[in-house]
Amino acid sequence: MDPLTHGLVGAAASQSFSDKEKMRPAAFIGALAAMSADLDYFIHIPADPLFNIEIHRQFSHSLIFIPAGALIVSVFLYWLVRRHLSYKETYLYCLAGYATAGLLDAITSYGTQLLWPFSEVRVAWNLVSVIDPFLTAGLVLLVGLTILKKEKILIAFAWFWLSLFLIFGLVQKERGRDALAEFANTRGHFPERVVVKPTIGNQMLWRGNYIYDGVIYTAGLRPGIFTGVKLYEGESAELVVIDEDFAVYNGTVLYDDLRRFERLSEGYMVRHPKEPGIIGDGRYAMLPTSLSPLWGVKIDTTNTDEHLPFLFFRDAGEEVRSEFWKMLLGK
Repeated sequence: MDPLTHGLVGAAASQSFSDKEKMRPAAFIGALAAMSADLDYFIHIPADPLFNIEIHRQFSHSLIFIPAGALIVSVFLYWLVRRHLSYKETYLYCLAGYATAGLLDAITSYGTQLLWPFSEVRVAWNLVSVIDPFLTAGLVLLVGLTILKKEKILIAFAWFWLSLFLIFGLVQKERGRDALAEFANTRGHFPERVVVKPTIGNQMLWRGNYIYDGVIYTAGLRPGIFTGVKLYEGESAELVVIDEDFAVYNGTVLYDDLRRFERLSEGYMVRHPKEPGIIGDGRYAMLPTSLSPLWGVKIDTTNTDEHLPFLFFRDAGEEVRSEFWKMLLGK
């Protein structure tokens, strides 16, 4: 989730436990604590590009790290609010705000290692896009009014607004998933794995992927509020299978990095249609019907002992934007 939304939810969480006269400093503490978990984004090993991708939303977002994360943040923030709050209160508000960070990211479409170090599974409930302006706008209004008016009833409305989005997202996702399964069956496909995710900034247009017989299929899904699900048939591509396509490189850095990327992409690995040397994550693209990945690793079989470069491919040209809006509007 974007930093602003993290801060707003963290502020709402800390205010939920504060007295009326301390709601403003509590909001300040909770917001900064919630945003601090994403400081892991700045942890880099220049020679190993995949390290940053692996470490982001890992230990700092795990459930077991919440008390320690809140403790670290509270030590720094106490010096800013010591005239208004005791250290015990500062830690409590940090704890409330920090606890929202991993859970809020888990509701998005990217994934968070909530159970680290016991599990490397990236939990992604796929209910909300990483950036959703409508969700954030409502929180800005309600949390902002709470800070201004110091009325705790407004915090209840903020939680209701967030809950409404989660429930709506769950309903939309399941409707899209059912439509995708029905579409696969009409093709005579029996999907081995299925994933449905919201597209950027909305809960109306979704991206569906499934794997069947070594091939990844994708489709755009638009569940109408009062109508059925409109499906836009997308592209398909052969699944990249490391044991088959790169077995000869077993034991090299190249092979190990491919295994790491396989875990990050949950096995949805495809070759970039325009750049065969790029292997990308087939779950994400600018268009829900496309298999041109948003990111991937570049393969260089002439240099197998160096880490693979991690590259981004964000084509937001006029043609892509136009096609996206057509599907978003159900055309």
